[in-house]
Amino acid sequence: MSSSLPVFYNCQRCPAYCCSYARIEVKKADLRRLARHFDIGIGTARRRFTKAGLDDGERVLQHKPDETFGTVCHFLDTATRECTVYEARPEICRDFPGLVRCGYYDFLSFERRMLQDDDYVSTTYNRPEEEDGTPSEV
Repeated sequence: MSSSLPVFYNCQRCPAYCCSYARIEVKKADLRRLARHFDIGIGTARRRFTKAGLDDGERVLQHKPDETFGTVCHFLDTATRECTVYEARPEICRDFPGLVRCGYYDFLSFERRMLQDDDYVSTTYNRPEEEDGTPSEV
């Protein structure tokens, strides 16, 4: 008899809301995994794929422009909305959402039910603006 809990979300029906989170933290083990995946050194992976986070010593994944969310994880394929390094993805991504529910998916499902549109995607824009109103560089 299985002791696993039911899951109330479907990542295949989501536009990758979690990949738009600004602080996708990368640990040393994650850097090693990414370096191995790309057959590069850990230092190169660190420089190429991460940037300084808010906390001392914290490294987070770099973002790139995205029409839906403003910016998303460097590794998200914006056409398929799938992770391009799924097997090498950071631990935080492997563990997400960590529960039987996903708040992003709950929000998406609610919006789709209310609008009676199974394909609706609520857009957000998480890219900060410059003083003149233009999007800032990623």
